[in-house]
Amino acid sequence: MTRSALSRHFDNLVRFETELWTAVDQRLRIEHDLPLSRFEPMQIIDRLGSCRVFDIAEALAITVGGTSKLVDRIESSGHCRRQSNPADKRSSLIELTPQGNELLRRAKATFDNELERRLGSVLTPDALDRFGATLATLREANRSLTPTTKEKA
Repeated sequence: MTRSALSRHFDNLVRFETELWTAVDQRLRIEHDLPLSRFEPMQIIDRLGSCRVFDIAEALAITVGGTSKLVDRIESSGHCRRQSNPADKRSSLIELTPQGNELLRRAKATFDNELERRLGSVLTPDALDRFGATLATLREANRSLTPTTKEKA
């Protein structure tokens, strides 16, 4: 494949991600006053149950510092709480509050609806499965190519 073809694929992938993020974010903000940047960690907390900032950061592939700031914002809005971690006094365990659970329940329906509009209604189930498998393959390959801290030095 030529470099120009790879560049076009890169452009399409990045622009599509940006457009999809913006559309989903706008809908969540309008209908639930919940930015996608907070919805995503709330989904992780819900899926993992009681978890650490590190667990959320790893699931979202972002820094621990950035994740901690996101959790601070979610906590200040009353949608999650931190409790001391009995297994490690240096960290906290995070869980959704009842208010956070209710907001997430309502927001998930909106999120799923918007993804259906923008992905499910456009691609056949088989095409969507292939697309998902391709993205998973690319993410896995990318992780194996990302240099470690020692390699960067």
